Amino acid sequence: MNLRFNDKPISRRKFFGQAGCAAIGVSTLYSSLVSLKAFSAAALANSALGGDPEYKALVCLYKSGGNDSFNMLMPRSPSEYAEYAATRSNLAIAADSMLPIFPDAAGGRLFGIHPNLPRVQQMFNQGKMAFLSNVGTLVEPTTKEQYYDGLVNLPLGLYSHSDQGQQWMTGLPNERSGTGWGGKVADLINDMNNNPNISMNLSLGGTNIFQTGVDTIEFALDPYNGSSGIYGYGATEDWNVFDRMRTQAINSMVDAEYSNMFEKTYIDVVKRSRDGHIQFQEAIGAVPEFQTQFTDNYLSRSFQMAAYSIAAHEALGMKRQIFFIDYGGWDHHDEVLSNQNDMFYDLDNALGEFADALAELGLGKQVTTFTMSEFGRTLTSNGNGTDHAWGGNVMVMGDDVIGKRIYGEYPTLALQSSIELGSGVLIPQLSADQYFAELALWFGVSPSELSLIFPTLTNFYQPGGNPPIGFLNI
Repeated sequence: MNLRFNDKPISRRKFFGQAGCAAIGVSTLYSSLVSLKAFSAAALANSALGGDPEYKALVCLYKSGGNDSFNMLMPRSPSEYAEYAATRSNLAIAADSMLPIFPDAAGGRLFGIHPNLPRVQQMFNQGKMAFLSNVGTLVEPTTKEQYYDGLVNLPLGLYSHSDQGQQWMTGLPNERSGTGWGGKVADLINDMNNNPNISMNLSLGGTNIFQTGVDTIEFALDPYNGSSGIYGYGATEDWNVFDRMRTQAINSMVDAEYSNMFEKTYIDVVKRSRDGHIQFQEAIGAVPEFQTQFTDNYLSRSFQMAAYSIAAHEALGMKRQIFFIDYGGWDHHDEVLSNQNDMFYDLDNALGEFADALAELGLGKQVTTFTMSEFGRTLTSNGNGTDHAWGGNVMVMGDDVIGKRIYGEYPTLALQSSIELGSGVLIPQLSADQYFAELALWFGVSPSELSLIFPTLTNFYQPGGNPPIGFLNI
């Protein structure tokens, strides 16, 4: 199928390197055969979420590398800006170049955002976006004194890319795991979808921990092509002899009958892969072209493919979808200002384009886009960049977001404050689990199931009352 956005065909090398095999399906071989664990019972219980629930999607934008987010959201009040400028020194954004935002319930405090985020500014001031300030991985509430005296449990591998990235994706700050919270959410409510061939979790970033559950893996997509499918499969041209032979051989193999349980299980997986690929490409190929023009770069095209997948959700039999987009390159130990200028520009365009496409579809309330990054960065300069730290700021976008607000307490950026550990490393005041739990509740997870996904959540929030933070209409 010659899709209108398929102007950059995927290479064979890239296909094999994109580690999540498109449309492998909803189950791993292991879980298909022997999984009789708690999540199976929980999934059955969650089938009572409603007879015909409205469609919803979560879109995770992961800024891998550790975003310096205190140059994304900054104070403009004179005294607070003076503290910010003194601490950030040569990395401070000039006050007159910040884009002003006007958050509700700010207590008279003034804030601005990076000058290359004009669409973010617009959406925030329109109430369609919110910031959460000083969020990070926490096992339990932590004070500066407890940290230094060793009286509190800390996240494993604090300040480590691999450990902190894993913890943002798993919601498990005190253990290492290959099962992500997006995957667990899909495990719990997968019966809301009616498609055995295509996973609830669609990845524009290949294989990832976030979308890996007990019974769920990602359906990998390419931003330019959609489902990659099986290399060389589907050729019908007379001249393409080898691919025609390959296609015939695969069809013969998967359509045969097998009596051996292991052979049948393997072939069922391959068949779901083939059928899911065909179904996905046909569904997005039938979506009318957007009036919104997406920029021709990897990030914007990733959001474009997510938008086409969302537009095709009915044809795909989906009531729930979770997307993962990995935007790497935020490990700015050097040249943080120039690098962020370029990256925030691309990020702003992509988010704005995606919001416009969702408005075209009339699905702005049904889709919530949120950001993650493994940690914040030091407030102080290492000369021309910043180093690994802890607490940072994140964004949430969507018409169901209670926007035009900064949630959590935006901290003082002066050194030697009550939550500053040296070099401008800030102890988070909102746990990542609170953030994730609210997204899961909005998506349809029962309050009673939250502790299955986030075991340390009850150190910060008792499920069953008000939402953990309050930034979404639930």
